[in-house]
Amino acid sequence: MGELDNGKIFMSKRKSELVQAFKVAFPHTIPVMTGYFFLGVAYGVLMQSKGYNFIWAGLMSAFAFGGSMQYVAITLLTTAFNPVQACLLSLMVNARNIFYGLSMQSKYKGMEKVKKFLIFTLSDATFALAYTLEAPPNINRRYFFFAISFLNYMYWVVSSIVGGILGNFIKFNIKGLDFVLTAFFVVLFVEQLTKKENWLSGVIGVVATLVSLMIFGQHNFTIPAMVIIVCMLFCVRHKYEDSVKTTDEL
Repeated sequence: MGELDNGKIFMSKRKSELVQAFKVAFPHTIPVMTGYFFLGVAYGVLMQSKGYNFIWAGLMSAFAFGGSMQYVAITLLTTAFNPVQACLLSLMVNARNIFYGLSMQSKYKGMEKVKKFLIFTLSDATFALAYTLEAPPNINRRYFFFAISFLNYMYWVVSSIVGGILGNFIKFNIKGLDFVLTAFFVVLFVEQLTKKENWLSGVIGVVATLVSLMIFGQHNFTIPAMVIIVCMLFCVRHKYEDSVKTTDEL
């Protein structure tokens, strides 16, 4: 009987910690919720315009959680299927996630069972938040990062379903609607530049991207740009660390 009571107390404590973690994490995810709402709705509308209803939009977002690649997949779904091309294109578009994963190794250390979910839901927006945030001292660290990832994931899935439903009733010219994804990335970039310690990495990212674009062209610049960025950051890592340290002291 005592063991049963202890088990109930333990479960109640875990539930309380999880709820508290969600309460603390939610305000940090509000900008993502706003951006993902418009992105997800636009994606759902585009899917519906190609003959795929809200169920397909929701399933794609839930199981092929790929953001920009999902937009690209709309074209793949409406043309002759080429598995090799689809695989290579997915690798090119989502290559940046390799670098996200490498950067988050220490951050997600000790996450145990939730680590697989954190890896699966590591999007651009989630990376931008999780990499710069730390769990408050009184909040379970594992639950805090899980809450951020779960909330962002649900924003995207639900918004995609809403977009798929609205697409049946709202009729308008959808040309250029997929640009909302680019606009969202610009907002994330500008937001990061509001912190002085991010200026150096921001300049490196812009320069590396422009150089790769000029050399490799618009269809092949992503991976070379990522490689150049990593090499440049490695070369200036000491200066960057000193800049972050100085900012923290101020």
